[in-house]
Amino acid sequence: MSNEIQHILERLRGGVVPGRGLDLFAVGIEVSRAELARQLDRAEAGDGAYKFLRGGYGCGKTFTARLTQLDAQKRNFATSFVVVSDNDLQFHRFDEVYRKVMQELATPWCERAALGDILDRWVAHVEESLLALGADENDPDFDQQVLRELDARLKSATGGKAPEDMVRVIRKVFELKQQGNLVDAGALISWLSGSANVAAGAKKLAGVKGEIGSQEAMDYLRGILEIIKAAGHPGWVIVIDEVETVLRMRRDVRGKVLNGLRQILDASDRYPGLVWLFTGTPEFFDTTRGVAGLPPLHDRIQFHLSGGYANVRQPQLELKPFDAARLRAVALKLRELFPALDRSRMDRVVTSSVVDRLVARVTEGFRGDVGVVPRQFLRQFVNLLDLVDQHPDYDPIQAEGLAPLDLTEEERRLAAGQPAFEEEAEDSRAYEVVEF
Repeated sequence: MSNEIQHILERLRGGVVPGRGLDLFAVGIEVSRAELARQLDRAEAGDGAYKFLRGGYGCGKTFTARLTQLDAQKRNFATSFVVVSDNDLQFHRFDEVYRKVMQELATPWCERAALGDILDRWVAHVEESLLALGADENDPDFDQQVLRELDARLKSATGGKAPEDMVRVIRKVFELKQQGNLVDAGALISWLSGSANVAAGAKKLAGVKGEIGSQEAMDYLRGILEIIKAAGHPGWVIVIDEVETVLRMRRDVRGKVLNGLRQILDASDRYPGLVWLFTGTPEFFDTTRGVAGLPPLHDRIQFHLSGGYANVRQPQLELKPFDAARLRAVALKLRELFPALDRSRMDRVVTSSVVDRLVARVTEGFRGDVGVVPRQFLRQFVNLLDLVDQHPDYDPIQAEGLAPLDLTEEERRLAAGQPAFEEEAEDSRAYEVVEF
């Protein structure tokens, strides 16, 4: 069994979206995938971009976002994948956004917290360019030449707006690594990644105090973006998953969060090579508790239909819910991927008609709407494949195939036609536009 297939099956057994190998069983998202590839093209050409994946629970927003992350890494983009949780990420606190994004910074070679690796690659590029111009790496002044070139390139790329503390920390990280002091260098990289838990002694080495604050955090983000590109990456994709979590926050906090999101979008053209990808439910976009309550934001990203058709190039990209046919197609792909000990028996027992009966049973249980349960269905379907593989006398039809799906509270409410969570009284007042 390949490691990739093993990963897919293990993640599905746990009821979560796999982190890799998604293209092996991606079904029915070709149009969406092509539009997201267009956004990567834009970033590679030097544009700043943003896109919102719009869809109800279970329609594949996280799957599509993860697949976009993998597609981006195949093109050598750096990526960050951040999942919003209650009161854990508030977009008006840009230092929180920056810290989360930096914690999840990844490259094709480093799965998480990749800033140190990116800095090393940037330094290597600078050293190679100096050597190509005739510099001598044995020259006692060579390290100073590298430092001067690092400073000059960062200031040029950011239009001179790179924070001075950022420049000082990068210089000191280089010096400490040259001295073999990897502990303090690592501490300063953590500081540069937004950590508030860096010892004062390490910060003193670089002449910095405190932590990166909200006011300067987006300038640091711009500086990191330019370093990412200078290290050989065409750009950076930042995924913010489950933005509808904002709807659970207090009204005053929601207003500030939406204002912060508006500011990020308004500044996107000043971050060439950066793609922001957000996922959210229609409730987040269309109710006054969400985006519709902040007219300047709603105007920028509102969703339009014309004669029942949606333009995939508008800011919101609509993902269609799972239906029985798509669920069947994914199940058949998983059956083919599954590394059965006895392939002939697997194909003989788990036939297409058996898959059809299992899908029909789920569809019937949810009145024909399987949109909220694909992850749970696939979890049990992999379990069924395991049972067929392990027990020669196991018959999925006689065993009644799937057990009752173990739904979350949100999924139970949605399956009953109710909102995903308790709604507050609708408030038609618009949020105040605030500049931070």
